[in-house]
Amino acid sequence: MEYTILLQELKNKFEDKILSVDESADIFTLTVSSEAIKPIISYLKEQQSFIYLTDLCGIHYPEQEKELGVIYHLHNLVANKRIRLKTFVSKAHPQIDSIVSLFSGANWMERETFDFYGVDFVGHPNLIRILNVEYMDYHPMRKEYPLEDATRLDKDDRFFGR
Repeated sequence: MEYTILLQELKNKFEDKILSVDESADIFTLTVSSEAIKPIISYLKEQQSFIYLTDLCGIHYPEQEKELGVIYHLHNLVANKRIRLKTFVSKAHPQIDSIVSLFSGANWMERETFDFYGVDFVGHPNLIRILNVEYMDYHPMRKEYPLEDATRLDKDDRFFGR
């Protein structure tokens, strides 16, 4: 499978839903619009044999307009090809369609991403926290919190190169 052929087929089918392409890294990467993520993943699974969901995880770029993102890694085992898909949403409306109906293994990965980043996977069968306590009212992997507690008095800055 040649990535240029795959890219052309995806562009023909999904037109303006592919926002950017990165072939410079070790894995072919597409950034796609959030409303098209499920149809694109479905197409890759059914038509292009990317039948294995290697990973699904969240990311947070607070300097971007659409701060929250989800990264999907898919693998075509027959052709031994991998593809990375990225999609981004705003923190105000962090909804992305769930892909649990396509890959049952996405269940816990989506729950973890919800737990740590607050991404709401629409259509998920049981979107509740998986690792943190259920009464936690924030999402700890977002880059919204200071790295250090400025009120601590027991720190000696000499030991930290300051």
